[in-house]
Amino acid sequence: MKIDELSPAHQQALEAAAFRRLLEHLDSRKDVQNIDLMNLAGFCRNCLSKWYVAAAKSDDIEVDYEDARTRVYGMPYADWKEKYQGEATSAQLEKLQQTTPK
Repeated sequence: MKIDELSPAHQQALEAAAFRRLLEHLDSRKDVQNIDLMNLAGFCRNCLSKWYVAAAKSDDIEVDYEDARTRVYGMPYADWKEKYQGEATSAQLEKLQQTTPK
């Protein structure tokens, strides 16, 4: 079946499965810092959390940002930050400044 032949329900199911797989992959790569994601791809786990909240809002569903971050991080953000987030290096911060749109 070609992708343009999928029903909207099937397309949504596949997109949801891909999102869940992305979260699993990010969970397995806790060594990858958000600043690295931002520097290389222009988004991070926090961006995904914000997009989750925005998607809910577009369907008139209230989702708290911290709840969305817990979904994306697999644990409360404060716990993840304490366990896995390292201090950004000066090189990482400099690259972020260079790659962030003004």
